[in-house]
Parts: sequence; C-alpha cells; structure tokens
Amino acid sequence: MTVAESGVAPMRQEPEALLRAEGLRVVFSSRGRPLYAVDGVDIGVGRGETVALVGESGSGKSTTAMALMRALQPQAGRITFDGVDITHADERQLRPIRRRLQMVFQNPYASLDPRHSVRRLITEPLRAHGIRDTAEQSRIVERVLHQVGLPLDAASSLPSQFSGGQRQRISIARALALSPEILVADEPVSALDVSIQAQVVNLLADIQAATGVGYLVIAHDLALVHQISDRVAVMYLGKIVEQGPTAGVIDTPAHPYTAALISATPVARPGQAGNRIVLGGEPPSPIDRPSGCAFHPRCPSARPECADVEPLLRDLGDGRAVACHFPLRGPSVASDHSPASEDITA
Repeated sequence: MTVAESGVAPMRQEPEALLRAEGLRVVFSSRGRPLYAVDGVDIGVGRGETVALVGESGSGKSTTAMALMRALQPQAGRITFDGVDITHADERQLRPIRRRLQMVFQNPYASLDPRHSVRRLITEPLRAHGIRDTAEQSRIVERVLHQVGLPLDAASSLPSQFSGGQRQRISIARALALSPEILVADEPVSALDVSIQAQVVNLLADIQAATGVGYLVIAHDLALVHQISDRVAVMYLGKIVEQGPTAGVIDTPAHPYTAALISATPVARPGQAGNRIVLGGEPPSPIDRPSGCAFHPRCPSARPECADVEPLLRDLGDGRAVACHFPLRGPSVASDHSPASEDITA
C-alpha cells in the first residue's frame, strides 16, 4: 500500500512488536456510501508492554481492536502476529494464534453467559483448543482464579452471584486460561464503579508483572492511560493523530486534539485544573470527512492550510509522531516557511 492509499507517512514501529498493524483500514457501507471506520492505522504491541488507544466515542478504537483480533476483516493493510501475516488467515490458520491473542470486553454483564458456571466459562476456551483432560482443566481454573484474586469455590457459582468488579475478574480469568501473550482490553473498567476501577487496574498490572503479557487497552480516560500505559496512540475519525511514549504525549501533547482531551480530564483538586479547551461542535461524520485535516473545523488553532492539505503522521523524534501541520511542539511541517506553532491554550 502506498502513502497516498493509506493517508499516512511510513512510521517506525517498535521492533519487538508481537502484534502489529500497518495501514489498517476497515470500511463499512452506509446507505450505499463508504464509511471509513479505521483509515490507515499503524500500531504495534510488544511483549510485556501496555499500549493505550484513546479517543472520543466513534473515533474507531473498538473497530481497530476487533480488526486486530480478526473478528472483523479489514479491507486494506496488514496484520501480523509474531511475524506471521494473519490479515486474510482462515479459522484453521487463526486457531493457534487465538491461543496467544485474547480479548477482555467492556461489559462483564454482557460478555459472560449467565447460564454457565464460572468453571464452565473458563474451561470453554480450553475445550475449544483441545484441552479436554479434566485434571488439567481444574489446575488451570485454580491458577487463573488465583491470578485474579477470586476463591476457588467461585468456580461453582453463576455470574449473577458476583458484583461487576468480580465479573470483570472472571472475564480476565477466562482470557488468561490459555496463557496468552497479548490481551486486547476494550474499555476494561469503564462499566465499573470508580471505587472498583483502581482494583482492576492494579490487578492487570500485577498480572503483567507476573506473566509478561502485553496489553492493548482501548480507553477514553486519560488519567487511567497515564497510570497504566507505556505508549499511547490518539485516534480521531479513524486515524491516529498522535502517538508516542505516554509521559511525553500526556505531559507535552503535540496535537491540538490530544491537548483538548487532556484538558478535559478530571483532576482531584479543582484548583489544580489548567485551562479547559472546549471544542466546538461534534466530530464530523466519517462518511463526509472534511477536506484537509479532519480536525480543522473544531481546532482552536486551525489555519487556512489545514482545510486544504491532509497532514501525514510524521516523526518528531524521541518516539513521538503527530499528524498536524502546526504541532504544539516540534517544527511546523506545513511548509519550510510556516510560522511557529502557537500554544493552544494561549
């Protein structure tokens, strides 16, 4: 795929990435017109690291996750796992990959069959992958329940007998049963009470430290992302507009959209809050994308060039990349004579 086809400049991926997508594109049809839900996304997740994919609702985060899991078939781009191209792999070819690549869904109330015991929920993927010895199944159930902090007698109970946080622990236990190397977690704590969210986040960190599993976390909570992730990618209208090490992206955002998301993050003490960046209007429809930079109709620092030329994702150095003609840090990339970037909060 060429740069013109994908709409992004070539990006340096982490060399150790186990799960990798390049130029990923997922297109749906809406009233006979193409809807580009994911449009030229490059992202990678390595062993033992946590990568967060953030953005507003409708930005394409969950669709990206489902495509990486091959629950959706991408229309363009390439997905590899441990160097093996799985973009067009059939179910037989995907079976050994699925043991190593598992998913935790957002809503534990919907993702767990209420008719099945916890033991059956955990052993179901084991049986699907040929682990039928009951003694081995019992050992695995005991192991994963211990990993997620649930007692062994929980195995005989139904999901309805547990709280939301405990149900999400069961979902995580089920995903861990096959000892995956990558977990894709789609908003894993957003359906939980705030008091429970920290417990689940700490649990995920403990599991990662003990097993070396890598996480791709779909999220919208920047405070959570700052706490748990090593790298972050920010999506807007199907494209990644900024990515890099989490501390750098959160502390010194380069894209105005990232800065707006960060400014909207609640703080523990209202007096510590900075200038809130209020974006006008709603995100445009992915069916009728604006010309040039898709963010320019809402961008507080948009300039005429932004409406004419779509910015490519460009390397800023130190692992940072941004798709903006006038980034808030680093040199302007609109032209050799572009004026210096201005602070969005000025």
